[in-house]
Amino acid sequence: MTQPVRIPADVDREDTVLANLTARQLLILAVTGIVLYGVWSLTRAFVPLPVFLIPAVPIGATAAFLALGRRDGMPLDRLMLAALRQRITPRHQVAAPEGIHPAPGWLARQANEPEQPTGGVAPGALQLPAEGVSETGVVDLGTDGVVVVAVCSTVNFALRTPAEQDSLVTAFGRYLHSLTAPVQVLIRTERLDLSAQISELRQRAPSLPHPALEAAAREHADYLAQLGQGSDLLCRQVLLVLREPLGSGAPADASGGDSPWAAFARRRKAAPDGGGEDRAVRRAAEARLVRRLGEAVELLGPIGVVVTPLDAGQVTAVVAAACNPDSLLPPTSALAGADDVITTAPTATDEDWPSAQDASPSWDKRKGRDTL
Repeated sequence: MTQPVRIPADVDREDTVLANLTARQLLILAVTGIVLYGVWSLTRAFVPLPVFLIPAVPIGATAAFLALGRRDGMPLDRLMLAALRQRITPRHQVAAPEGIHPAPGWLARQANEPEQPTGGVAPGALQLPAEGVSETGVVDLGTDGVVVVAVCSTVNFALRTPAEQDSLVTAFGRYLHSLTAPVQVLIRTERLDLSAQISELRQRAPSLPHPALEAAAREHADYLAQLGQGSDLLCRQVLLVLREPLGSGAPADASGGDSPWAAFARRRKAAPDGGGEDRAVRRAAEARLVRRLGEAVELLGPIGVVVTPLDAGQVTAVVAAACNPDSLLPPTSALAGADDVITTAPTATDEDWPSAQDASPSWDKRKGRDTL
């Protein structure tokens, strides 16, 4: 008879190897101890032990502090590496995959206060994991594969009976057991903008058949406006992210994704221009993504979770919002892309400009105005 296995709540916790220490912690402590012992063996003939302990004790204590310490749930050694990486990274990063070019002369002459890099740090090219989004909504990660994003509805688990809760857990577990590749369930929290609903209520209120209905609509619009001014409204969105590596025969790790060696080998084989893989291989990966998305729809549908894939514009808006989550004008599907040519409409009147509540980048693209 099989025995149940307890799974920790933190599934991302590293496995311990010896004395409740992970392999990374043992490596840091062992390397530090071996180096200190080697230095002591070479200098013990002419350096007294108390003199050697003066630099050895702080070095050992620092190594133990980095290996065993944590801050905000993150190991201190990784936090230090992240700090060093952030320190040496250029403070000014721009979207320039072709490289950093100097500003043209006419632009430098017209600028009132030309922006100069502070601290003598030159701007660098912004490196993003996603290289582009296809017309079908598939995100291209270059040599790391392709990704499709779908939005999922939610179910009220607390109001269900125990039998219904067991059936929901069983159905969700059936979907988890069917996974053969990496899957991410992302819960996003973003600001809720009610300006569109408020404007629609006020525009349609005069067309209602009864004056009482018109008054109720205007009162509800005023209530929504007051609610948005008095508190920060938030909304949650559940996204299902499916990633498929390029090539069906790539080695996989325990989580079903590519092993580190396979990812490293693909990067070495990739061409300098970032092409890397044949179009047929990429189309095959996209076909596998479509099949996996269909399986998610079929397995999660019976429990009331509706899985809806996002189109190209919606995926672009999600990625842009993740890069700039606190933007005053949230990105939309009609936002002009990096390669779009934006013209100016000099004959537009003041009535064509939207109100402060209806202003959005999508309006700028429809009207053809310059968004710079």
